[in-house]
This record gives sequence, C-alpha cells and structure tokens, in this order.
Amino acid sequence: MDIRALRYFAAVAETGHMTRAAEQLGIQQPPLSLQIKALERELGVLLFRRHPRGVALTDAGRLFQAEALRMLQDMESMKQRMTRVAKGQAGTLAVGFTSSAAAHRFMPDALREFRRAYPDVELQLREDNAAELTEALAAGRLHCGLLRVPVARPEGLMFETLLREPVLVAMPSDHRLALGRDKDSRPLPLAKLCEEGIILVRRPGAPGLYADLLALCHAKGLRPRVVAEVDRMMTNLNLVAAGVGLSVVPASMHGVHAHAIAYTRLADGGQLDAPLTLVSRADEDNLPALNFAALLRRLAQENPGS
Repeated sequence: MDIRALRYFAAVAETGHMTRAAEQLGIQQPPLSLQIKALERELGVLLFRRHPRGVALTDAGRLFQAEALRMLQDMESMKQRMTRVAKGQAGTLAVGFTSSAAAHRFMPDALREFRRAYPDVELQLREDNAAELTEALAAGRLHCGLLRVPVARPEGLMFETLLREPVLVAMPSDHRLALGRDKDSRPLPLAKLCEEGIILVRRPGAPGLYADLLALCHAKGLRPRVVAEVDRMMTNLNLVAAGVGLSVVPASMHGVHAHAIAYTRLADGGQLDAPLTLVSRADEDNLPALNFAALLRRLAQENPGS
C-alpha cells in the first residue's frame, strides 16, 4: 500500500464523490476509481458503497478512514521533521569540552546562542580531558570539541584556533610568593616558578599547554620541579588550593577557588598562551555540527578579545 492510495481514499471519503475527488486531486475519474478498487482488493474489504449520487463509506471504510488519516498525518509530520533535519534545525549535536575550555565565557555564550537559534536540536555535552576528547572525535562518538592546546592530531580531524588568552600562575593563597602580592603588581618570573613544586595537567607522553611550559623552561636553562601530573584542570586547581604546588592556567580560570588560590601574571607569559581550539571531523556531514562550528567562528571573529 503506497501513500498515494491513502491520499486517493481520503479524498473520496471526504467528498463522497469520485468525480469531485478526482477534480480535487487533479486527475481523471476513471484512474481514481481503479485505484480505489485496487485498494479494496488489497485490503480484502469493501470500503465504499456506490449509489447514484456518489459513494458512502462502509463500516470497514470508516475504520480504515481513521487509520488512513493517522498514517497521512504521521507521514506529513515525518516530512516536516526531515525537512528540519535537512536544514540543520533538528537532530543531535554531541559536543565535548575540557574544563578549562568550559571556564571561558565564550563556551556558555556560544551554547546559549546555538540553543536560541536551533531549539529543536538535541545537545549532548561531554566533559573530558583533551586526549580523551580527541580520541572520541576520531572514533565518531562526538561531532566537535573545544579544548586548549591539542595533544594529538589524528588524520581526519581539523584543528582551528578560535581565540587566544594569556596564562596566569595559580598558587595557594597562603604561599610565601602570594603573601603581599596584592600590593606588588609585578609578574612572577619563570625562574621563581621553577623553584617551586609545579603541577601539570597532561596525560603521560602527550604534549599540550604544559609541554609548551616545560619547553619554555628548558629553553631558558631552567629545571622545573614537577610534583604532580593530573588529567583535568579542576583537579589541578584543587591540588593548588590544597597547597600541593603551583600551576599555570588559562586566564579565564581566574577566580576558581578564590578563597584558597591567588592568581598572578607570569613574567615570561608573552611566550606562552592558552588558545581555545575547535576540533571537528574533516568529513563531517551533520548539519547541526556544521552550523555550530560556523556559529563559533562568527562569535570568535566578533569578539576576538572575549
């Protein structure tokens, strides 16, 4: 049974007349009559009683009419949904982000604007470290991701720098280097940082922001003392707040655990910054993902210093 047969049946049932239904459908009456007879044969029931003034539904025809109208409505709803999907106005968008990327005001602003523009797109959000997000994107479990410095660049993924921001040194608020620093606006020298225990956020063997920090130290002949390596930025700041060591974080993390952490500029920070990187698949065909990426690029261009 095809959808055309249902439409023909519905038109005849509504008008109660083969000729008027044929005119409404824009076809000749004989082909319409043949279609109705073929439908009756397929169903094995008589749908209409013929009389001189037209046709009337049988009991079976009235039962079938309810089903036919429901099926036509379902088909129309499906067509409308698919039209919205084809325009990227519906569907699913799976976005991953690191905690430090999420801390940047750009991230919630972008999600809020996307939800306002595409309210029928289901957003699936996942927070993880940069390595896990990159692997999830490469495996097709995410449509796009926002992270800082890429830790790997698998084939088939694209990496775009949307924004850049400076880094800050995070230290326990009761640390000797923090005491009195509110009166001293001078940045902390990199050499002073390397004299303290440093916490790194990285997966063993993976590069990233903290690999850049270590490279900068080594380039200046400094030997940093690493006291801990963790997977996530929030774990990093929890350890700083607990007095385990100092760390370097994107400036947008300023204010996290403000009661226990002091933040200051790094004297050599001009050679070290924290980008906000969009990662996506080169062959992406998910329209919500393409629309989201376009939105991110536009917002980044409109607010380069956000």
